[in-house]
Amino acid sequence: MVGIGFWIGFFVFVVVMLSLDLFVFHKKNTVIKVKTALLWSLFWIGLAIVFNLGIYYFIGHQKALEFLTGYLIEESLSVDNLFVFIMIFGFFKIAPQYQHKILFWGIIGAIFMRALFIFAGVALIHQFDWVMYIFGAFLLFTGVKMLFEKSESKDYDPTDNVLLKLFRKIMPVTNEPNLNTFFVKRDNKWYATTFFIVLLVIEGSDLIFAVDSIPAVLSVSKDPFIVYTSNIFAILGLRSLYFALSGIMKYFYYLKYALAGILSFIGFKMCFNEFCVQMNYGLEISNLVSLGVIISLLALSIVASLILNKKGMDEASQ
Repeated sequence: MVGIGFWIGFFVFVVVMLSLDLFVFHKKNTVIKVKTALLWSLFWIGLAIVFNLGIYYFIGHQKALEFLTGYLIEESLSVDNLFVFIMIFGFFKIAPQYQHKILFWGIIGAIFMRALFIFAGVALIHQFDWVMYIFGAFLLFTGVKMLFEKSESKDYDPTDNVLLKLFRKIMPVTNEPNLNTFFVKRDNKWYATTFFIVLLVIEGSDLIFAVDSIPAVLSVSKDPFIVYTSNIFAILGLRSLYFALSGIMKYFYYLKYALAGILSFIGFKMCFNEFCVQMNYGLEISNLVSLGVIISLLALSIVASLILNKKGMDEASQ
């Protein structure tokens, strides 16, 4: 386990970067172009690599491998969340120039929620070894379910959930169009706007997403610092990735199959490794093997999607 200095340094880094993002680089509501979003995505990936090199130098190669594998798992699973973001913004008709602001505050909430989930998960694993079987079985179930489920964006209705229904009972919501603030005062009474409703839906989707992603990263490392930092670095780059890929996500047809395969593999790994530990077999699926499987599945899905798209374009041109 790392010392308190590493935690303080990381939180200072996150606060500085988020402050620069909100008050310097994106202080105006503008539409983020694909080229700009790609550059920002490369910037966040580059920061994660530099951070990983720092872990390698100060903590050791094993922790560096754990961080890299955890980061790649989180980053790849985050792509699935981008589909949800696209449907949420489309359903509520949020203009592109305001989407970054909502995603920014969504990140703030995710930083705190992930901390609670991760520390609770690590504490459970240290207290009860059999929890690994539950996490593994859950990931296996989620992976198989993702493989066969068919989601249609036209049937998506984010307002039909308990969280929003409960909130509407606590605070009134105004349906005034073109309000780009979270709250507005009318006749000495405060109302939540559609902006805040969208933020709640984004936070809710991240909460559901964390139920999958955090157990997956816990299969790689049980060190809270490694699990948390790999999660946060992936989340910090998620907004830029959203704007970079939102226009072309529909073309990655086979990506969901890769994500289903990753979840299923990780679930199997958690159960297999824990069983081998309990039985003293001396066997395990290493993080290096996990890294190879994850990269291979993602690469295959992207190549297959590109081939499918090219075939479709060729048939359309004939």
